[in-house]
Amino acid sequence: MAEERQQKKAQGFPPPYDLNAKWDACLDLTARRLAYSSLAGAFTALLFFRSPVTRWASVAFGAGLGIGSAYTDCSYIFDGSPPKVSSSKISTIFAGLSPREDDE
Repeated sequence: MAEERQQKKAQGFPPPYDLNAKWDACLDLTARRLAYSSLAGAFTALLFFRSPVTRWASVAFGAGLGIGSAYTDCSYIFDGSPPKVSSSKISTIFAGLSPREDDE
């Protein structure tokens, strides 16, 4: 009995509440996406562009895409699933009805 309690304490929080695991996953995801998208931008720049300024802009654009996609996925990791849009309130507003009239 005491050994089971010690094992549960050693395991820590359950996965949905473990912030350390979430931060580790997000930092790993961000580093990988930043590196891969920067390399893709550099390869694209060498392939298509001749000006050094344009090449650096392509690398920066690739890095921005990587950070943006990592940010989006990390927000889903920390907040859970993405919010679902309810179309019922939107359709009543466009129909000229107030939400109270629709509920009756």
